[in-house]
Amino acid sequence: MATSTPFERPTFASKLPMNTLVFFAIVAFAFQARRAWEERQRITLLGRCLRNFQIESLMETLTQGYLRAMGESDVERRQGIWNVLAQQEQTLQRQLRQMVDEVDKVEADGWRASNLSFNLPLAVRLLPNACFDMRALLRLHALGIDRAITNDDGLSERNRAFRLSAELLLLQHSCHWFCRSKMVASARMLARHHTHYTQLVAAVAPATRLAYLRTVGAGQGA
Repeated sequence: MATSTPFERPTFASKLPMNTLVFFAIVAFAFQARRAWEERQRITLLGRCLRNFQIESLMETLTQGYLRAMGESDVERRQGIWNVLAQQEQTLQRQLRQMVDEVDKVEADGWRASNLSFNLPLAVRLLPNACFDMRALLRLHALGIDRAITNDDGLSERNRAFRLSAELLLLQHSCHWFCRSKMVASARMLARHHTHYTQLVAAVAPATRLAYLRTVGAGQGA
């Protein structure tokens, strides 16, 4: 008869009845399935509002263009880049206003998401006070980008580009947060742009930051 060695110890799983293990497995599967379904719903909803615009490509063009302009040593070439970017900014400005107007016409159902760091299924129903309205976020981002483009604070060309980049990236972060989770959005921002969430929030205009933190109902921690 086989005997256990002194080094063998029963695991936690081995102490549980088979029925209990099956139950936990079913719960875990249902948890994951519900989370995936909610993510697909939010991605579809946001994608439906963005599909008639070139907002994503314009944001990418501008963020890359600002880096190129700020790194250009030739004055004439740098000014030429700024002139091209100015046209792109006006297009983005117009499309963001149009998108916000369209979003406001869509029913409120589906636009709320958890402000927790992770994606908790049914959080909108179970924790209604721990959620934010994505429509409100889109409005404040559009306003912040609009103010940065018109340069209401009279910033230098370089500082204006830096602030605009932050405003654009925070909008991108909010979209990823809405579709997935805050944790995923912050990880993507760090991986793609080498920017921590707290740095991003600190770099936008004070008015944007105040409205943003009030809307998401959370601190700046990632």
